[in-house]
Amino acid sequence: MNITRAWEILKDNGYKKTDKRELILNMFEDTDKYLTARDLLSVLKKDFPGMSFDTIYRNLATFVNLGILEETELNGERNFRMHCESEHHHHHFICMECGKVKEISVCPMEMIQEKLPDCAIESHKFEIYGKCQNCVHETV
Repeated sequence: MNITRAWEILKDNGYKKTDKRELILNMFEDTDKYLTARDLLSVLKKDFPGMSFDTIYRNLATFVNLGILEETELNGERNFRMHCESEHHHHHFICMECGKVKEISVCPMEMIQEKLPDCAIESHKFEIYGKCQNCVHETV
């Protein structure tokens, strides 16, 4: 997702362009890592001293509901990143050290579907967590 497309989606759904939304989206556009509300708050408080977690979470929830951001839970905390622009089905490897995300084009659902023959799977999410090559070599 690029920021231009994000603004189109927001506009099409009746949301106005605000300075806070713009700063939040810019932070996501500038990284390929997952960010937390705490990450956003530490930066946004500089320009908006009265900024609260409620405001951030409201905007994040809107962005997730509109498909602008995707969400995952890491270490018990909600993390967000720009929605993938990739046209093909894929999953992610997430480095727990630096936060970098790598696309994985393999999907285990065929194997899992065989184990659940009488079930109707409606959706799935598959993520792998660990340390990327750079982080593995830094700790050696």
